[in-house]
Amino acid sequence: MSREYADTKIREALKLCNGNMALARKQIITLAQNDSALLQALTQPHLDGIVAYQIERVASGRAEIENRFPDEPPPKKEENFGMELLRAIASSDVQIFGQENTSSGGKRKSASRQHIDAIHKIASSRRNKK
Repeated sequence: MSREYADTKIREALKLCNGNMALARKQIITLAQNDSALLQALTQPHLDGIVAYQIERVASGRAEIENRFPDEPPPKKEENFGMELLRAIASSDVQIFGQENTSSGGKRKSASRQHIDAIHKIASSRRNKK
């Protein structure tokens, strides 16, 4: 019966929200906070995975680490993006986009004799066809 109960509540929420799934999801979450039967019906298929995750979390020691540092954001290094941007613009050795020096050497190498012969052979075969 619990599965049917959850399905009925979901249909009601969808109807109430004119088919909008995001609003229906918020509605179901609000209802589940006050209705333990609905919460149990929604979580029953996933209970094994939830319990396995929590057991692994505690057994691995992650729970203790989380308790030592509860919801602390990592310390931020001082960010001064504007000043970094100004320094980059004012610098004299800045590479201009699209004009980076990507060549490995200065001079172009000449084509090999085999390459030149292959090009001449292709060109002559095209002249003969026309």
